Amino acid sequence: MPATSKRELVMDSHQHFWDLSRFDYYWMPPGQNVLRRNYLPSDMLPLLRHNGVDRTVLVQAHQSPGEADFLLELADANPFIAGVVAWADLTAPDVGRVLERLARHPKVVGIRHIVEDEREDDWLLRPHAIRGLRELSRTRLAYDVLVKPRHMPSVPRLAEKVPELRMVVDHIAKPFIRERRTEPWATDMAAIAAIPGVCCKVSGLVTEADHTRWTVEDLKPYVHRVVELFGFDRLMFGSDWPVCLLASSYTRVFRAALEAIGPVSAEERARFLGRNARAFYRLPE
Repeated sequence: MPATSKRELVMDSHQHFWDLSRFDYYWMPPGQNVLRRNYLPSDMLPLLRHNGVDRTVLVQAHQSPGEADFLLELADANPFIAGVVAWADLTAPDVGRVLERLARHPKVVGIRHIVEDEREDDWLLRPHAIRGLRELSRTRLAYDVLVKPRHMPSVPRLAEKVPELRMVVDHIAKPFIRERRTEPWATDMAAIAAIPGVCCKVSGLVTEADHTRWTVEDLKPYVHRVVELFGFDRLMFGSDWPVCLLASSYTRVFRAALEAIGPVSAEERARFLGRNARAFYRLPE
């Protein structure tokens, strides 16, 4: 009998869980909305099965050591969580010791700080941040870059100061999709893509578009730009669930990402839907 080919593992490189009884998520929209309830693994498993997604990377949503422990508890109890991108205070005097402790856990694959909410456009270049990111570059962990367009010019300069830092840009740096603006985002993204080894997540797009009227056509100019700049060797799919629920279901986000990237080969699809995320985060097969 002919040998059957092994199915490529499909991975969602960016999703969240939270528990409102344990943490206060200041960034959530005020008032009652779809985000203001607990989202835990039991909520996500049916969505993964429905869409043929095998594994996920769980990303921090609260900036506290306690949340890192909470996420690792979930990861240890749920095999579909392949890795955790945790938070650590990169400005703390003992950041090196904290990062070493986190890196000892086999499921911690990266660190993220919510730079998008920092008032300084050049927060990434401040001495306290550079010191912490240098400590991070000495570990096996990657850095998820959560920025808005105003922070983007700092990323190439950060790469010059900390060249060993492995980086992935979350949510294609949150361009102005709702306003249909591409500049200066497109020019700044070209400078980021020119940094060797930097990857980019096609994630979080629908919440930057019109929440009630977005279409895949609204996303295409931005997705096509990152495909052109990064190629299929450095792009990865992420749902940003459950944040995406402000504008879309998980299934619609998944299908929209595949439609937006355009016709692709089986090899390119496999890279986009899992292989690149596994390689970047150094995850086992």
